Amino acid sequence: MTDPITLGIIALIALVGLIAIRMPIAYAMILVGGIGVSLVNGVAPVFNQLKTLAYGQFSVYDLSVVPMFILMGALAAKAGLSQALFRGANAWLGGMRGGTAMAAIAGCAGFGAVCGSSLATASTMGRVALPELARYNYSGALATGTLAAGGVLGILIPPSVVLIIYAIIVEANIVTMFAAALLPGLLAVLLFILTIAIYVRVSPKSGPAHGGVGRAEFREATIGLIPVLGIFGIVLGGIYGGFYNPTPAAAIGVALVWIYGAATRDIKFPDIVDALKETASSTGMIYLILLGAELMKIFMSRIGLPQATAEWILASGMAPMLVMVVLLVALILLGCLMDSLSMILLVIPFFWPVLVDLNGGLYMGADGSGFGMSTEDLKIWFGILALIVVELGLITPPVGMNVFVISSMAKDVQMSETFKGVMPFFGAEIVRVVLILLFPAMVLWLPQAMNGW
Repeated sequence: MTDPITLGIIALIALVGLIAIRMPIAYAMILVGGIGVSLVNGVAPVFNQLKTLAYGQFSVYDLSVVPMFILMGALAAKAGLSQALFRGANAWLGGMRGGTAMAAIAGCAGFGAVCGSSLATASTMGRVALPELARYNYSGALATGTLAAGGVLGILIPPSVVLIIYAIIVEANIVTMFAAALLPGLLAVLLFILTIAIYVRVSPKSGPAHGGVGRAEFREATIGLIPVLGIFGIVLGGIYGGFYNPTPAAAIGVALVWIYGAATRDIKFPDIVDALKETASSTGMIYLILLGAELMKIFMSRIGLPQATAEWILASGMAPMLVMVVLLVALILLGCLMDSLSMILLVIPFFWPVLVDLNGGLYMGADGSGFGMSTEDLKIWFGILALIVVELGLITPPVGMNVFVISSMAKDVQMSETFKGVMPFFGAEIVRVVLILLFPAMVLWLPQAMNGW
């Protein structure tokens, strides 16, 4: 019989192969994990585990927040929040050279804070902003590249579904992870706006100024931002202030978005039905991926591949920071093949034990020698870094899901132009990763400050 390590490597190759031929990631992981456990322990244990595994996975209370935030995002797309955000941001920024593109970034950040999904942010803001960017004669590369890159803000700016899943995997506090993600998310917005400013200075015709808006339109657009900022403040402010946990916060968010949509008459009964169907479909997909990831995790644990990987890295004598960089590069490469949620579920159970061992063992909260921080702080720092580089997979060829989404809307812009337009933002993301690697306090300061309040 093949030795366990070789079997694990073969299983990973088979998994990548199934994904490459477009088998849904959930089915691929269930198939490979189920066959793997059968080869190691026989078929009977697989069926015995499946009797309770799904219930054990899906009944975790923290997971109940996932469908609520998905529903909030689906309703927000129907309620016209994206239009209000873009109009308000464009009123403030549009008069500058490249200002409408900057407004699209600000709108993506604001919608991501309500939605929590990168693809939903890209598609929703694309429908709103692309016509305006075309009206003001922005180049196809800058217009589509801005929106594809802006979509990635949805994965990190709280609330984020992928961030919640990461917190559950490594047993981190969801509120702490939300706090840790806030400053890096705002840094991304700043760097993206700076990127646009440099882009239009180098290529002035790519993003012309349009002279701003009139005083009455400015006032109306600014007032339109108040309900959106209010929803954001109530949901996240309540979480950070300790008034309620993420799950009731998401329920409050759903109610507020529905009230807003009903007041503006943008949400009608068919829209609610569509939002519920979308929520059920997305939640079912996520839960099925969770089940597949758990089967893969069981299989890999039984053959000892994660432990063998950790031992090999420790024996290699590589510096902890070099190992961190290698792991982040691996995540970027995997992002060319897999979606962000699947990567987090499949890869983090491998990478996290390695970092814990490098940091001085499994004693949560003890000072580790490897990275100069406690394991709890390492958990937060690595999580934010991992999510940032996972974002890059959404704008990196050949998959680049955000690029495909925006290209499907901008049919007059070739996909190669969109990839060309997104590359400066890719560079800005690399700068953000380097800054957070060099200055972990950018991630850790706010959670530590909250613990001291």
